[in-house]
Amino acid sequence: MVQSVAPLDLTTTPFDAYTAPRILYDQPSSECVPYARNVSGVAIWGDAYTWWRQAEGRYARSGHPTEGSVLVMRGYMDDSKGHVAVVKAVVSPRIVRVDHANWLNGGEVSVNVPVIDVSPLNDWSEVRVWHIPGGYWGGRTYQAQGFIHPIGLVASATG
Repeated sequence: MVQSVAPLDLTTTPFDAYTAPRILYDQPSSECVPYARNVSGVAIWGDAYTWWRQAEGRYARSGHPTEGSVLVMRGYMDDSKGHVAVVKAVVSPRIVRVDHANWLNGGEVSVNVPVIDVSPLNDWSEVRVWHIPGGYWGGRTYQAQGFIHPIGLVASATG
């Protein structure tokens, strides 16, 4: 059986006036890890690149996004770096909106940021992130390890 893959569209703006991504300049400076921990309730400490491994046996993990789950990405061309972001909304089979901190390396908090699954099999293993200052999909493809689901999301993540 051939799996149906949702079409990939990098030309349509993935938000409207109410869900536009923005940087919150009135928030205290933060790194991605404490921000994701505080917003999601996933009680993991340490560098973002260690979260996937640390979540094993403690939290449900999957390749499917759910609202409130934590997207875990590996660094661009460097597996010793990573990033975590909290899924705010599942927009479509290939797009989520996340809230996260320090994506632009200035300690900023960004909300409603679209992330698109660009993996060939639509399995969320490769993603691109909306570049807020430029108003376009970022040019880099990041490897995603998957989604960590807080305790209350275990049934919906695995069901």
